[in-house]
Order: sequence, then C-alpha cells, then structure tokens
Amino acid sequence: MVRTYRESGVDIGEAERAVERIARAAATTVTPEVLGGIGGFGSLFRFDPELHPDPILVSSTDGVGTKLKVAIALGRHDTIGVDLVNACVNDIIVSGATPLFFLDYLAVGELRADVVEEIVGGVAAGCAAAGIPLVGGETAQMPDLYRGADYDLAGFIVGVVARADLIDGSRVSAGDALIGISSSGLHTNGYSLARRVLAEGTWESPMPGGEGTIGDALLVPHRSYLDDLRVLRRALREAGSDIHALAHVTGGGWEGNVPRTLPAGLGVDVRTGAWPIPPIFSLIQSRADIEDEEMMRTFNVGIGMTAVIAEDDVELALGAIDGAHHLGRVVPVDEGEPRVRFS
Repeated sequence: MVRTYRESGVDIGEAERAVERIARAAATTVTPEVLGGIGGFGSLFRFDPELHPDPILVSSTDGVGTKLKVAIALGRHDTIGVDLVNACVNDIIVSGATPLFFLDYLAVGELRADVVEEIVGGVAAGCAAAGIPLVGGETAQMPDLYRGADYDLAGFIVGVVARADLIDGSRVSAGDALIGISSSGLHTNGYSLARRVLAEGTWESPMPGGEGTIGDALLVPHRSYLDDLRVLRRALREAGSDIHALAHVTGGGWEGNVPRTLPAGLGVDVRTGAWPIPPIFSLIQSRADIEDEEMMRTFNVGIGMTAVIAEDDVELALGAIDGAHHLGRVVPVDEGEPRVRFS
C-alpha cells in the first residue's frame, strides 16, 4: 500500500532542492523593477509607463516541442531553456515590443534537481541575454503523465510598446521589399519530421557539410533577433523611415507566418536562391526526398525573421545587420491565391 507522496512517485524533498537551484538561477536575472524573489504565489514587477507613452502590453507563450526528445536522448539540457526564451522573445518583438519579464513552466516525470538546474540555467541565460528577469514559474512532478526522463517546458513573456512605435503591418504596400535574417538552424520547429528522417542512432555521426555531429546541429539554439531588430529600426529611423512589418518564421513555415502581419490582398514574391540553405535542411530533404513545398511549409529553411521595408531602404538594412538578405517584394494577390510565392 502507498502511504506517502514519495511512494506515489512525487519527491517533495527533491522538489525543494530543485527550487533552491531555480531561485539561484533566477537571481542572476533580477533587475531593479523586480519586487521580491522566487517563492511567492505571484511575481511582482514595477512597470514605469513613462518609458513607453500610451503603453501597449504584448504577451506570448510558447514551448520547445519535440526538440526536447533530442535533448533528453543526448542528455544535454543546458541550451533548451535558451530555445524557449528566444522563441518567446521573437514572438513579441515583431510588434516592436521591448521584453519586460519571463516565466517558465517545467513538467517532469522523474524529478532530478541537477537536471532541473541545467534546464532552468538555460532559461536564465536566455533571459540575461535579453536583459529581462526570470520572475517566476512552476515545476510540476507528474510521474503518471511523464515517464522516466521525459519532461515538457513552456514559457510566458510580457513586453511593452508605445502605441506610436507599434509595428502592425498597416504601412505595408505593394512594391515594398522583403528582407530576411538568417536562422541558426531548425530553431524549435519541425522536429517531429526531422527526428523521423534523422533517426536517433545517427545523432552522434558527423554532420555532412557542417561542423560537429548531427545531434549538435539539431540542438543549435533558437536564435534571438532582439538586438538585430533594434539595430535595424534605429538605422531606419535615423534615415527618416521605419520597419513596415515583421514575421517570426516558426511553426507553419513561410506560408503560415510571413502573411500574418500583411494587409489583406497582399502577399510576397520570394526569390529562391536569395539566401544560403544551412546543411541541416539539405540533409533532411535529401534523406527523405521531401518536396520543396513541404520543406517551406514545415521549416524556416534558413530564414528565421522577415521584415518588410521600403524598397529604397534595402541597402541600408543589409548594411546594418549581419546575415540579412534581400528576399523579394510585396505583391498584390487575389483571394484564394497563396500569399507566399517562390520564383
């Protein structure tokens, strides 16, 4: 007969040790706006609306998906938290927002304080790079839902943008230019397909056409575009212009993301070959003979963020950001036509 919580699979003592380690990691991200620390029922953040006149709060939540299966199989958990933070950061900066704070949710089967420390250490590293505090979160041990070393990870971010600085796509017009910023790899999308094409037994093999192993390529962290977009917007504004629209290329690939901030009746014409394809995508496509259309629908295929700007600003933009490429232009589209075309 089960008489204690620990005998049912939940170790409160280990959970307390994990929380202590989480608190230490979170403490490294604290900013003056944070009131109190980890351990309260709610997190307190002092917001100064004078920094963002007529402020609009922007929030998002995301997870890491089945990229976790790669991290678990390889026993490498130190960058998966970076993936999480950057995925969330990228989702709100497309509105022009400045990130304010972050929370995480970690659900595990077997709770090990050292693994939790590694995971949350990555979250803290991602927060520190973005200049925001990890103000709280939740760690749940649920052995009946997650077996053995399995776990899930989700994040929640809040940012702010002054209404006058909001990027909402309303300035986009036909003839505008589309530029893209290189991705660091698969980011956090398409892993259910990638793991079936590149079976677990191949992950320690050398990466064809690249450095390290296939597992290394699969675990390259999701890139943050926060600094790049700050540089781009500053350069454009100094020239009397601005960004018209942004898109984070995540789940759903190009068609599922690039049109999301374009006005109705407009799409983009993208020149294939306008940017280099990282080796991991070529490997996946060649191993399974995947059609180009399916690749673009599933993966970012080398471009993690797109920006719509005035055609006259292309050279300025390409000079401001490393890894930026002129991809194509905004075009009219009829109802029912694809809003992303490749030529």
